[in-house]
Amino acid sequence: MSEALLVQEAGAAPVAAPASGARQFWLRLRAQRAAAVAAAVVLLLLLAALAAPLLAALAGQDPDTYHPDLVDSAAGGVPIGSFGGISADHWFGVEPQTGRDLFARVVYGARVSLGVAVAATVLQVAIGLVVGLAAALGSRWIDQVLSRITDINVALPLMVIALALLAIVPPSFPRPVLIALVIGGINWAGTSKIVRAQALALKSLDFVSAARLAGRGRWSIARRELLPSLAAPVITYAALLFPVNITVEAALSFLGVGIKPPTPSWGQMLTEADTWYQSAPTYLLIPAGLLFVTVLSLTVLGEGVRTALDPRAASRLRIGTGRKERKERGERTKERAS
Repeated sequence: MSEALLVQEAGAAPVAAPASGARQFWLRLRAQRAAAVAAAVVLLLLLAALAAPLLAALAGQDPDTYHPDLVDSAAGGVPIGSFGGISADHWFGVEPQTGRDLFARVVYGARVSLGVAVAATVLQVAIGLVVGLAAALGSRWIDQVLSRITDINVALPLMVIALALLAIVPPSFPRPVLIALVIGGINWAGTSKIVRAQALALKSLDFVSAARLAGRGRWSIARRELLPSLAAPVITYAALLFPVNITVEAALSFLGVGIKPPTPSWGQMLTEADTWYQSAPTYLLIPAGLLFVTVLSLTVLGEGVRTALDPRAASRLRIGTGRKERKERGERTKERAS
């Protein structure tokens, strides 16, 4: 979903949190089969990332130990054995040239890729909330200034600025933290626009007017009255930002300005694998496949969250419901005819 569409939807009518509470949200989310499967996949990936040391220990490997005896130095470092050296000791095979265990590097790389995406998303949402609420609740002059700053931020090319910033920062600065700060500090304008449009619509409602007449300050109204109603659109947009941030981190690492070796990340592994796709295809296919599955699952889950938080919205990711919808439309048509 584009930012413009989200802002348009947010500005059209306030999307308040469902009155029935969290239980109804979970029931609606579970009722969507695609979203439930995507949530299970995302949960499995998060657990694998958190348990990376345990999983690597179970495999009897670690991500930094070299195994030169497992690669053919005469052939340029190609892994010995079929499918990149897959064996009982090395479940995903080994890395070309170094012989490092690929399974251990993949699960440790998940910690970096997912951790950067989570931190960047939290920073984007925090900045967007503050700027959007300040623009909606401030004076006309403050609104104009913050809106113009937001418009300028929207026009900034994220990848170009990120490449420039990451190229000039000293290597001693922790790279995952730097990437999260760069992505979150640049790409917050979409959240700000949604929050501003939604808060402006909520300001005219009776419960906000009553709080204002009771003498409560602007930020007290924002904290107690507006933030609960902003939860649904903000959570929805954050769920859509998460896979985007994973892709950005992978792209920056692939371009050589992201995560630096020996720290593993999926994007950094793809950078090194581009010359081995013929002699060791698993070295390319495994991180690329995991990245694809992660982004796809998060996108489907984000769409499911959007539909569960706003039952009036039709899901664009319905699978296997076409026949049921046609049957329901036919029954409604018969009822109208009778």
